[in-house]
Amino acid sequence: MNPSVLLLADGRFPAGGHAYSAGVESAVDVGDVRDLASLERYLDGRLAIGVVEAAFAVAAVRANAAQIDLLDAEFEARVLSPRLRTVSRQLGRQLARAAVAVWPDAALSRLAASHDGPHQPVALGVAVGVCGGSPADAASISLHHLAAAACTAGVRLLGLDPLAVAGVQARALARHLPSVDDVAEWSTSTPSRLPAHGGTLTELLGERHGEWDARLFLA
Repeated sequence: MNPSVLLLADGRFPAGGHAYSAGVESAVDVGDVRDLASLERYLDGRLAIGVVEAAFAVAAVRANAAQIDLLDAEFEARVLSPRLRTVSRQLGRQLARAAVAVWPDAALSRLAASHDGPHQPVALGVAVGVCGGSPADAASISLHHLAAAACTAGVRLLGLDPLAVAGVQARALARHLPSVDDVAEWSTSTPSRLPAHGGTLTELLGERHGEWDARLFLA
């Protein structure tokens, strides 16, 4: 992996990821996540859905401007919750703004300047491509971001042992890392044929989370 790409995988990169729990805050509130075992079960389910985000990040690595717009529209169609659409665009805009400050580029500048912001997976894929990463890098970082968000939230919300949670994260990622064939297919697929898995409970809890008066995370 190009060392520059590691910046995008670093949780200290100022892309707003610290404000995202991948739905864990809502899951904790309803009692679905309460300990290490339930966090691992939740993470397995969330990463299965996260394949969609990984696929769109892969497809955006080498996309031109028109393809990026189409990818963004296709990803929008796959997120049913208006609240989660908004959060995805907030995170995408922050990622694009941080990335263009490090790797000045016309495509990133365009995303960073867009009014609503790009969806996070699209912004991530473009950033990976600009900094010299591969489609496989984009897939790995996308799932890493998702797992790290969920696991960090588990530590912060439930006081779980960080070392044990790191083990949960490593095991879950090993089970869900896309194959070489998956990445190759996503790289060449038209946007409409990219994965479209969804999670009804994730969408419903995302909407409910947006109605809270006080929250630790965006979603």
